[in-house]
Amino acid sequence: MVFYGYHGVHVEERRLGQRFIVSVCLYTNEAMDGSIRSLEDTVDYTRVYEDIREVMEGQQFHLLESCANTIADKLLAGYSLLDRVVIWIQKPSVAIQGSLRSVEVELSRCRA
Repeated sequence: MVFYGYHGVHVEERRLGQRFIVSVCLYTNEAMDGSIRSLEDTVDYTRVYEDIREVMEGQQFHLLESCANTIADKLLAGYSLLDRVVIWIQKPSVAIQGSLRSVEVELSRCRA
């Protein structure tokens, strides 16, 4: 998923904004997989996308770690079928002197 957001430590990043690439892996109880017959039996990816978009485009974070934690909290609270989430947030345009493709944060969280 690609979003335009206003996240970063530097004021310019939060003022000008930039692209962010978000990937998620959603884990449910494997024992229940055989009983999935309709959308109500599983996680609606359309809703997941909208929830992530709301965080990425509707809030500001100084740190990608805070952003990833907010997404994890929202998904685990909003989808009772989720046992675990893994979230990657990639920031392709980085305010670092040097040659690099991007910076990325990975967060894994299990339901408590």
